Amino acid sequence: MDYFDSNFIFQGGLVMYPLLVVSLLGFILFIERSLYLHRGQIGIQDFLAGIKNLVRKGRLVEALTLCEDTPGPMARIVKSALLHYGESRESIRAAIQSAAIVEIPGLERRIGTIAALARVAPLLGFLGTLIAALQVLYGLESFNGDSGLFSRYLAQALITSATGIAISVMALLAFHFLSGRVRALVHDFEWVGHEIHEFLSTEKSVPAESVEKGDV
Repeated sequence: MDYFDSNFIFQGGLVMYPLLVVSLLGFILFIERSLYLHRGQIGIQDFLAGIKNLVRKGRLVEALTLCEDTPGPMARIVKSALLHYGESRESIRAAIQSAAIVEIPGLERRIGTIAALARVAPLLGFLGTLIAALQVLYGLESFNGDSGLFSRYLAQALITSATGIAISVMALLAFHFLSGRVRALVHDFEWVGHEIHEFLSTEKSVPAESVEKGDV
């Protein structure tokens, strides 16, 4: 019993278990999203330089292959533009915008769940506090001056509230961090789209027989 009385989780009562589930779920989502967004970042300058060099040499198929072999949404946006190389500026722009619209929801996926967990955690903590307060009210007559039992319920009330607030703070920080990463990637989308659009719109088109779009 001494272990249970001194253990932080057991002192907080049953509400600590859903709080632990919320914190674990938030941590897993944060790690997964961080890794996903990190994989979406590439050396944009070098990648675009390589694409432009291949297009200038008329090696469009190799440029498309390079996009296929490069992970992340940037390469897919560039590929969509290359598939419309030689067409009008409006057609290239529309292809870039369509590809970007498809990629953005993938970047934002599950980030809203972390924000929801940040709102749920303090509510669970408050629920634990209410449960402890009710236990105190129902047990007032049985305390008989037992300050130890009263302190136990008081600790339960404070622990659940503090834990819920702490989880909420961490989840909010994770949400804002990931949202900032998404905004940075979207800004890169805009820059890459503009660069490849201007390049393909001004670069002389390679002969039509040098590339078969269906081969890539």
